[in-house]
Amino acid sequence: MKTILVTGSSGFIATNFIKYLLANRKVKVIGIDKVGYASTPLNFTEHHKNKNFKFKKIDMCNYEKIYKHVKLYNPDIIVNMAADSHVDKSIDTPIPFIKNNVLSTLNLLEAVRKNKHNKIKKIIHISTDEVYGDNYNIPRKENDIYCPNSPYSASKASSDYMCNAYKKTFGMPIIILNSCNNYGPYQFTEKFIPTIILNLLNQKKIPIYGDGKNIREWIYVDDYSLAIKKLINCNTKYDQYNIGSNLRLSNLDLVKKIINIFFNNKVKNYKNHIVFVKDRPGHDTKYLVNSNRIRREIGWKTRFNFEKSIKETIEWYKENPRWIKNTYNNYKNQRQGLNLK
Repeated sequence: MKTILVTGSSGFIATNFIKYLLANRKVKVIGIDKVGYASTPLNFTEHHKNKNFKFKKIDMCNYEKIYKHVKLYNPDIIVNMAADSHVDKSIDTPIPFIKNNVLSTLNLLEAVRKNKHNKIKKIIHISTDEVYGDNYNIPRKENDIYCPNSPYSASKASSDYMCNAYKKTFGMPIIILNSCNNYGPYQFTEKFIPTIILNLLNQKKIPIYGDGKNIREWIYVDDYSLAIKKLINCNTKYDQYNIGSNLRLSNLDLVKKIINIFFNNKVKNYKNHIVFVKDRPGHDTKYLVNSNRIRREIGWKTRFNFEKSIKETIEWYKENPRWIKNTYNNYKNQRQGLNLK
């Protein structure tokens, strides 16, 4: 039985990824998470009673505990998803935000390096397309120069560089994944697509930063989970992969699409549902990635139609009011990213 250690296991992507992994009964999953404000409590997940899943509440900034548990479970694979991930929050509180993201990665890499008898075959480090900075009209490739423009993206770029250093210096089997924006069930309510859905459900206007022309690339979380799983199981030629869907939309167009889907294409005036608000500082114009490398090498491709997956996501939020109420205990639906003191 293969043992996979997933750090940041209570986060949005990890919660969906672990559910996906545990569909295979021959996999044992160890989840590690500090359980921060945006974490999904274990009892809300589908896998909290699965016999092949074990959870440990650990802050990744605590090196001794990370070392102890890496040695104890001696996993075959590590998927490092531990990170604070909200750009606006990183603008408000950059020091603790960057400390958490960079130190957590360093501690994990050191714990693996110091465990001389580990059997780890791969460490998959989850990163973001935001490390490339503003893309303008050119989808970024894996060998493009990093140019992060927010405290969040700078923290992720730093973690990527750390991974590269440990790979080159110590020969550690690390693969970096730079993904476009994910959406789907369990995404914390401060993020953009949950905000759109919940404001529609609550008959509130949807806030759109600036003029709404900023463009992002969107992928359904199950498609991303499949990409990670395929990379776990395949022999890979490269040590860095972009994960993208080629679904690229301005924020305004994304809102319009979701409004149309929500109301079964019966909306005639979008202005009744949206409000433009002050833009955040340093807001990049476009994030676009070229994901030809992973598509070509291991045959991965996106499987989920946007309209269908958004409908399923909307239904999930409708059917999980207890989870939503829990998130509102930690997040008061207040604007972040404007506190520049």
